[in-house]
Amino acid sequence: MAVLPLLLCLLPLAPASSPSQPATPSPCPRRCRCQTQSLPLSVLCPGAGLLFVPPSLDRRAAELRLADNFIAAVRRRDLANMTGLLHLSLSRNTIRHVAVGAFADLRALRALHLDGNRLTSLGEGQLRGLVNLRHLILSNNQLAALAAGALDDCAETLEDLDLSYNNLEQLPWEALGRLGNVNTLGLDHNLLASVPAGAFSRLHKLARLDMTSNRLTTIPPDPLFSRLPLLARPRGSPASALVLAFGGNPLHCNCELVWLRRLAREDDLEACASPPALGGRYFWAVGEEEFVCEPPVVTHRSPPLAVPAGRPAALRCRAVGDPEPRVRWVSPQGRLVGNSSRARAFPNGTLELLVTEPGDGGIFTCIAANAAGEATAAVELTVGPPPPPQLANSTSCDPPRDGDPDALTPPSAASASAKAADPGPPTDRGVQVTEHGATAALVQWPDQRPIPGIRMYQIQYNSSADDILVYRMIPADSRSFLLSDLASGRTYDLCVLAVYEDSATGLTATRPVGCARFSTEPALRPCGSPHAPFLGGTMIIALGGVIVASVLVFIFVLLMRYKVHGGQPPGKAKAPAPVSSVCSQTNGALGPTPAPPAPEPAAPRAHTVVQLDCEPWRPSHEPTGP
Repeated sequence: MAVLPLLLCLLPLAPASSPSQPATPSPCPRRCRCQTQSLPLSVLCPGAGLLFVPPSLDRRAAELRLADNFIAAVRRRDLANMTGLLHLSLSRNTIRHVAVGAFADLRALRALHLDGNRLTSLGEGQLRGLVNLRHLILSNNQLAALAAGALDDCAETLEDLDLSYNNLEQLPWEALGRLGNVNTLGLDHNLLASVPAGAFSRLHKLARLDMTSNRLTTIPPDPLFSRLPLLARPRGSPASALVLAFGGNPLHCNCELVWLRRLAREDDLEACASPPALGGRYFWAVGEEEFVCEPPVVTHRSPPLAVPAGRPAALRCRAVGDPEPRVRWVSPQGRLVGNSSRARAFPNGTLELLVTEPGDGGIFTCIAANAAGEATAAVELTVGPPPPPQLANSTSCDPPRDGDPDALTPPSAASASAKAADPGPPTDRGVQVTEHGATAALVQWPDQRPIPGIRMYQIQYNSSADDILVYRMIPADSRSFLLSDLASGRTYDLCVLAVYEDSATGLTATRPVGCARFSTEPALRPCGSPHAPFLGGTMIIALGGVIVASVLVFIFVLLMRYKVHGGQPPGKAKAPAPVSSVCSQTNGALGPTPAPPAPEPAAPRAHTVVQLDCEPWRPSHEPTGP
């Protein structure tokens, strides 16, 4: 009996004293192949027809291949506790959604393949926890947005990033600039229209940059590109050379790409898309002297503007050049004006002062600059006292003018004196607007024989209240042009340019012929109608007239019915005695006879001449005998 308690005490200690046994592996998911006999463990499920990540995965696996299935989403619990996973392939599924923190436990993951899916965006928390990720493949998705913090956890370890074949129009360039260890960057086949200068300057280990088939018109110089050899790397080149691919973009071959043209190139078939003189030509066959730019020319600026204090004011400045100039504004105090609580500067050259103050008055300077130079123009702003209160119902009427407002007429004396008082820039004597009406103007310019090889003339004009610059191409033998479809009562700035072929370079160039400012006549406006307040009364009178007429017609109908029924109302009239026409058949005798009974059918007999005498018959009120 003493042995039994001793055995009971030793029984719980027996398992603890035995060596630990390895955990029982999870069963292999259906239609998958699992390698669990030796390390590293792997689960292979390619093309297994899976609709979701199998829940019975072995969490010790180091490799998980789920490519070519129909998985639509990656949930938070699908990959939980797989801390030893090194390689994950989810390629060519139908994944539209990745839950935030779905990869949070995969701290050892080295390669993640999400290509060939239907992802439209990548947020900041979807790749959280991938602190050792080296290869991230996101190609062939539908990505249109990439969050700035999406790559924060793997920024220091990422070596290969593939974003090709997506719908990206913008990228978080600042975040990409922090990928210090990236070796390959694939941005090809997207919708990128521009790359900021210096975007790749900190990617010192970058060996291949692919930007083919985007919408890039220019590639800004970057300190990274100073490493040679650049672009297509021939055989035997040093391993540190940078391979840059940029074919398939609509390159604008001007002076901004001279730095790229000066680099050695042995292959690739990049071509110029513009300007027209170089369109379609092989990029590397265009000489350096043909990569030219045109300095900016200010074609439109706001006339002197006067506004009362407290009101908004919009200053406009338009310029043309190659490349397109950038417009900036300088205040009368000499400070650069940008976006603030009181001002907004738009990319099209418009400066909007939201609330003007008396100290804002003065000369604002518009500066249009590009790679070929800069041009300036002055716009005067006068800020007056606040306007007095006005009556809400006040009306005004323009004095009538004889004639068609659209007819071309010489400027009147009043308009000439008004233009003389305008402190704006003087009109160029080379271009004149001799006749103008409310919607049309006749532009004339002198012969430009000193300029050889003129191909055509170009007219550029815009009104002070319009942001769109209008172009007109005129044949080379023309000296005048009739502008139509103008807006009445507006001031227009107009410039005429001569398009010619430069004999020195053989390229198409432009030279200003002159500029002019003119104003269209104001259109006739009808006086404010004094009868407008009585419009409602008129409608009421008309409606009342219709009702009265309807009542009269109704009464007339009743009277006619009353007369027809013998002076008695239709509902109370006594039924008259029935009247019938009784015809008597005699052999010559006269006088009425009682109505015969209904004839019975009889045999046909000989024809007899019978005289029928008919008269109205009314039944007698006395009872009749049997």
